[in-house]
Amino acid sequence: MHHLGPAGALRRGFALTATCAVAVLGFTAQPATAAPAKPAAAPAAVKPGDSCTPADLGTRRPYIKTTEVIPTITQFKGWYVTEGSTGSQTVSTNVQESIAVSVGLNGSAQGSFTVEALGTVGATVGLNVQVTYTRTSSTSKSISWNFPRPGYYGLYEGTKKVTGTYSSLNCNRTALGGGAYALKWTEGPDTGSYTTFTTLEEGAVRCEDKVPANSIMRRAQDLLDCGSPAATAKHPAGPAPSAKADRARDEVAAAAAESLKAAQAARPAPRAALDCQPGVYKIDVPGKPLNWSAPLLANDGIRLRESTFFSAHLDNWRLCNVTERNGVIEASLWNWGNGGCATIPANIANQEQAYLTTATCGEDDLQRFYIYRDVPGSSKIGLQNKYTGSMMGHDRYADGELIRQYSSGRQDGTGTYTLTGV
Repeated sequence: MHHLGPAGALRRGFALTATCAVAVLGFTAQPATAAPAKPAAAPAAVKPGDSCTPADLGTRRPYIKTTEVIPTITQFKGWYVTEGSTGSQTVSTNVQESIAVSVGLNGSAQGSFTVEALGTVGATVGLNVQVTYTRTSSTSKSISWNFPRPGYYGLYEGTKKVTGTYSSLNCNRTALGGGAYALKWTEGPDTGSYTTFTTLEEGAVRCEDKVPANSIMRRAQDLLDCGSPAATAKHPAGPAPSAKADRARDEVAAAAAESLKAAQAARPAPRAALDCQPGVYKIDVPGKPLNWSAPLLANDGIRLRESTFFSAHLDNWRLCNVTERNGVIEASLWNWGNGGCATIPANIANQEQAYLTTATCGEDDLQRFYIYRDVPGSSKIGLQNKYTGSMMGHDRYADGELIRQYSSGRQDGTGTYTLTGV
């Protein structure tokens, strides 16, 4: 039996067995992405502590931790209407905030995990929210409105912006006490934030109007800066000074610039050396001959292959810089054959079904993987990329099939593998 990691990171968790398989190993570069698989039916909701099965080791489910609903004005213009200028008018408004739907670090909304997570958000707050990638207008737009009486109006387009944080539920070994274990849905180590919004609405509001608190209309009324000289002074018909609205827009732009600056500053530093454990493993499809084989060509990916005399250790993996937290192992996967570490290519890391490959080992969360384990006596595992949060799997069982990332994993069990000692 093999033992991995400081403080016995793998301990007796994997019942490791050696395998021998015969096939011919070949390498052909293929496009980075494959045709999307047909979407599976939405899985039933799960809660922390619910039971799961070994087939769920390669899957991931959203768990909404916090939610905040904020009435937000996306377009605004202060507008004076005087005697003789009432009736229908078309007013060009200014952008106050552009809201984009996103889940996680990649600033977009892709994959089944996103749809399920945002659907869960909508159910949590009782609102119909956007669940696919879209954004409110980032350019000025015209709003036509009928003004029945003179006054100082705020024309607006707005929505309810819904933000918060999420985690994921992953199937993992859970100690029950007395040496007993079971598989349960547990909160995974990956967390992130999300943003979405409800249906857009247009309207006009005056300072003297009575409107509901914490409403989109109330937020527009706040931007009128009622009580200020601009709001109370007589003024010709037409646009009004909008210092408060402009200030709110400038604050949003400044915060976005600071966020971008921080993201650009976070660059991975090179790693001098890996602290690899002595065990060498194959990552097998359970009960079948094919296993993970690293690429021989730089532009290729990790594929399912059979092990042969000619495999040149490309199917042999070591776990390096191993840590363990709350029963979940984190490790880099170093390949004996080409000396690289398993990684998702940075330029496609935000894509559903991005392929797994190897690269020069470095300090990079794209090269770190969480390993979820079956109960002692079984060597079945699921693997999750630390940076993207996606689970590793394959679209079909076939020689040469690329290993890819799937945001929710593979619900048919093709994301469950076996860690087999060589």
